[in-house]
Amino acid sequence: MVWKVYIETYGCTSNQADSDIMRGIIKRYFALSEEIEDSDVVIINSCGVVEFTERKIIKRAKELRKSGKKVILAGCLPRIAKNSSNIADSILTPDNIDKVATVVDLTMKGKNVALTDRMKIDKSDFRCLKERLKTNCIAIVSISEGCLGECSYCATRFARGRLNSFKIDNIINEIKIAVSEGFREIQLTSQDTAAYGLDSGTNLSKLLSRISEIDGEFRVRVGMMNPNHAIEILDDLVEAFKSEKIYKFLHLPVQSGDNRILEDMKRGYTVEDFLEVVSRFRKEFDDIVLSTDVIVGYPTEGEESFIKTYELIRYVKPDIVNITRFSPRKGTPAAKLKDIPDWIKKERSRRLTKLAKDIGEINNSRHISKTYRILVTKEGKNQTYTGRTNSYRPVILEKAVLGEFYKVKITDYTFNFLRGEILGSN
Repeated sequence: MVWKVYIETYGCTSNQADSDIMRGIIKRYFALSEEIEDSDVVIINSCGVVEFTERKIIKRAKELRKSGKKVILAGCLPRIAKNSSNIADSILTPDNIDKVATVVDLTMKGKNVALTDRMKIDKSDFRCLKERLKTNCIAIVSISEGCLGECSYCATRFARGRLNSFKIDNIINEIKIAVSEGFREIQLTSQDTAAYGLDSGTNLSKLLSRISEIDGEFRVRVGMMNPNHAIEILDDLVEAFKSEKIYKFLHLPVQSGDNRILEDMKRGYTVEDFLEVVSRFRKEFDDIVLSTDVIVGYPTEGEESFIKTYELIRYVKPDIVNITRFSPRKGTPAAKLKDIPDWIKKERSRRLTKLAKDIGEINNSRHISKTYRILVTKEGKNQTYTGRTNSYRPVILEKAVLGEFYKVKITDYTFNFLRGEILGSN
């Protein structure tokens, strides 16, 4: 009997890339289900960043098992949630996904499997096995796994471990394969892209330079990079971003505008380091999209510290602000601290969200009537399409073709996207 397998993915692009690998392996031995109702076993590729997501995934796993499905819990939760073995029929950690077919087979034969041993695998070795969903023209490429940080609040590092950079030649070949298959946007992902190569004698700027030499019309979005590692290679990094194939998009988390809080968080950089990286990129490029992350309500964050964060955001004016209310994660140093009442976190989050929206409106208003070359990357709602400028600004279009470049005039805007009129192919 051929088992039917469905994969449900939560969380970051690293998880999505892991699901691509698992789909490719599963396809060799079993049948991939397009609909969860038709499956015999469901693999939940889980996220454990915040407690809310953990509760949501646990509830989902219970529902699926109650409906008669076999459930394999993959992703980060098996190493974060202490009771993960009770959540699902079997569990599988991110560094054991190459054994997913064995886990499916044993699970369907009634055995409970728990593959949680620490393994060091180079996921770029599975580049030819990847089975990507053809719902858009975006290919996610993992360049490393794990990090070098010791953040006091983070549980993800328990799941992903220490930095493990993948082979640069494998990454290049994976991108070549993706481009040849028609993917036009390559998203480089890891827990910290700026740390790439620090364990293997290379670095992110060298990788980007190699990628830029690949033939074809495509664009690269570089994933999140922490300031402390970005600043160490800043000159070369800026130079690498000059390639027309690299989106002028900078995802640089700050987390707090107070150096004391950053020290409590054990982030390994200062507000000044963050500002230096931002300033350098903005000096070099006329239009660059800045995305940053902020945690509100860290246990040692008083009102004065929050105001410093608020004022930093007002000063820097990032295009995107990802705001997270602090959530204690078991096993982390921050979980031992006295938590701040939820109403304070919510109030601070609301204030910062309003500021971020106001900034987004102002930033995007500056693009009205301007003309850009846009790459259409995915379908949107109500028969629309989403395209990207060279700085990765999202532009909503009508009657477009995925993977095509167009000359577009900006006609309208909101705080988080632009609208455009196609003037012609480009």
